[in-house]
Amino acid sequence: MKRIIWFYFLIGCCINASVFAQQVTVAPNLQTGAIDALTVHGDKSGMNWILKTDGSQYAWIKENYGWGLGYFTETLERESMKREWKTPSEISAGGMEATYREGNILIRVKRQPEQNDLVETYTFINEGSDAVYLSDIGIYTPFNDNYPDAVTCINTRTHAHIWEGGTAAYVNALRMGNYAPHLGLVVTGGSVKSYEIWERGHRKGNSHYRGVITLNPPNTLLKAGETCSIAWRLFSHSGSEDFRNKLLDLGSVLASCNKYIFEKGETARVEFRSKQPLKNCSIKKNGVPLPTEYEGDVWFAETLMEQAGEVRFDFCYGEGKQTHAACLVFGSIDSLIEKRTRFIRDRQQMNNPADLRDGAYMVYDNETDKIYLNDTPNANPVDRDEGAERVGMGILLAKQYLLTQDTALKSSLTRYAKFLREKLQTGDYVTYSSVDQKGRIRGYNYMWVASFYFEMYKVTGDRQYAEDGYQTLQAMFRRFGYGFYAIEIPVLSSLQSLKKAGMKSEYDDLKDDFFKTGDIFIQNGLNYPKHEVNYEQSIVAPAVTFLTQLYLETGIQKYLDEARHQLPVLEAFNGFQSSYHLNDIAIRHWDGYWFGKREMFGDIYPHYWSAQTGVAFYYYAQCTGDPTYRQRAENIVRNNLCLFFEDGKASCAYLYPYKINGIKAQLYDPYANDQDWALVSYLTVNDK
Repeated sequence: MKRIIWFYFLIGCCINASVFAQQVTVAPNLQTGAIDALTVHGDKSGMNWILKTDGSQYAWIKENYGWGLGYFTETLERESMKREWKTPSEISAGGMEATYREGNILIRVKRQPEQNDLVETYTFINEGSDAVYLSDIGIYTPFNDNYPDAVTCINTRTHAHIWEGGTAAYVNALRMGNYAPHLGLVVTGGSVKSYEIWERGHRKGNSHYRGVITLNPPNTLLKAGETCSIAWRLFSHSGSEDFRNKLLDLGSVLASCNKYIFEKGETARVEFRSKQPLKNCSIKKNGVPLPTEYEGDVWFAETLMEQAGEVRFDFCYGEGKQTHAACLVFGSIDSLIEKRTRFIRDRQQMNNPADLRDGAYMVYDNETDKIYLNDTPNANPVDRDEGAERVGMGILLAKQYLLTQDTALKSSLTRYAKFLREKLQTGDYVTYSSVDQKGRIRGYNYMWVASFYFEMYKVTGDRQYAEDGYQTLQAMFRRFGYGFYAIEIPVLSSLQSLKKAGMKSEYDDLKDDFFKTGDIFIQNGLNYPKHEVNYEQSIVAPAVTFLTQLYLETGIQKYLDEARHQLPVLEAFNGFQSSYHLNDIAIRHWDGYWFGKREMFGDIYPHYWSAQTGVAFYYYAQCTGDPTYRQRAENIVRNNLCLFFEDGKASCAYLYPYKINGIKAQLYDPYANDQDWALVSYLTVNDK
């Protein structure tokens, strides 16, 4: 297919010794009017920031998903029809301007250089004689966010951090390796209200591919002859701080809040920052105006969070412009955790002596309001079983017992410990996920069961639990060796428990096992091996957590040095959007399919394993004394609390996009499955 490469600005001045304000290179498609490639001049990796749409990268991604193509639903005289623009009626010689006609709507796409950046404008014109209502408008922006393997990801894939923040919407596309150059998109005209994900599925990339990202302008009514438009600007940048500065330089606004999850009675300070003079500025709390102050380049308001529930702060400015911050208020976090642990104890523990799973903590279906027995035909039984990730409930209850000394919890835990040892483990500590002791044997399970045993040693003082924990880890190393990046490797918990139990030989042996593991992590560096997902946040976060814990226990500098080396790669998973769903929450987008009732792939904000990044930051702060990482850790684990409800129920995932594969999302999945690890992380980070 005939394409041209169009270079549209010169290399700018040097930002630092190795990073330049670099030109963007675009490759228009002369048949569709879309963009086939976006690269940054001087990028040694030659990274294309968008998916290939010729079927060569993914067979199901074809030209109809090209950057800048899209769709809308047209409603005319009560009849609705979905329309797509994908074949231009007119296109300029260079491919930088294209016109499409769909029904009575004319769509004009124009791309032009402006200083060092590329500006794209999409204009919708009603050429009919009657008013038309346009809804579900989507413009394809297929960022190259997917996971072939660690090396490919770190060098030539992006984490696309999307903020559908109205007239101040943006996408901060960070290279996964967190080294410059990166790509930014900021809305400069019109608005983005939400985004969608397309082409997800078990046979379409499975857990290794985020999908086709689509930005949604707001619905609009166009009278005859009327137009509406959206414009955005694409630019290169050297990292998130540079990205923020460039957004402000370009006239956008950034929102932030001192916290995003509050307890009743706490004070929120919401800020909106701009480098440009703004008129008609106001801040509203759930639609009610607040006294607004101005200081430097910041408009801010302070308000008491008096009522539980979601709180939305809207910042209105200029001529009808608006962006926002989203917060959530609980009555009491301690009470929230107490209600959750009581709910698990009373309603999620199997109480049926005739069932082999008697004593197990089970998945709970919030729609049917009862334990899910994992017997639904054609469902995914593996990730809803009575073991594996569900062990997090036991660890949570053990930690809660240590805080409360609740004897009812202890009784429940004793039953659960007996279930684990007798039903999910063999005599030599081979560990399974289900009582039939069939199916795959996962390395993760060993770490989680061992962690539970060490918590039970703290609960009871019974040396047998420390022995069980030790032997479970030994069984894991025998089967999986020392190169497994397991989530929740209990370095400090295990070693300190063995030391307290007087098990010196076991302590020395296990510490030697951890040294062997840490040395492999150092040897691998950023070349992370594939696990159940090719490359993900919960491979990198456990590595940093393990290395920092090993440093804290031993003081050996090389482990902290390697943690510091890997930390930027972990940070690249996180954005800074002004919402409790998103702020410093790692991108994850497959767990809703495997663990949820709705079985939907797509972005999950938050998914509880995102709290593992908070744990990594927590231990890193302990190693270095850097309070910034401690604050970020607390923010991350607090934001994960939105997965828990005041009645003691919970959800394994929040499906964040407006739609996924055309199906409405923006919902909490009905299964309470494995999310209680988020509370385990919360207690860890808060020294409980």
